[in-house]
Amino acid sequence: MARLTPLCRWLFRAPVYLYRWRCGRLLGRRFLLLIHIGRRTGRRRETVLEVMEYRKNSREAVVMSAFGRNADWLRNIAVTPDPRVVIGGERFVAAHRTLDPEEAIDVIGGYERRNWLMTPIIHLVLAYFLGWRYRGSEGDRRRLAGQLLLVAFRPWI
Repeated sequence: MARLTPLCRWLFRAPVYLYRWRCGRLLGRRFLLLIHIGRRTGRRRETVLEVMEYRKNSREAVVMSAFGRNADWLRNIAVTPDPRVVIGGERFVAAHRTLDPEEAIDVIGGYERRNWLMTPIIHLVLAYFLGWRYRGSEGDRRRLAGQLLLVAFRPWI
């Protein structure tokens, strides 16, 4: 699994400031801010995640853990569930679930179809994080779904 350079880490953190300045709705439902508690420190943490699919009826947003099961945010919400989510102009305490492989494969395929212009870049980025050449085939999607978790967040009811 790849590690981020300081420059990449800074670029990925930049959208957090839009949310802090109450400008998160500029990002629409394309990204969400996940506010969670550090499992060791107990301190508030903020992570911006790209939304792969937003389900309007259930208000559910699906994201991918690019660092697999070792992502800090994923490990933190396992220890302290019910994180807060900001998406568009909406804020809520979130319930979350991990997608099963078949549902994850469908979400990945839909994401690639909706973002077809970005496909070459998406494939390069995924190859970097995965450590193998991702081409977008059905077999690659299945392997991807087994390696990187997809997590759905929705308002806690």
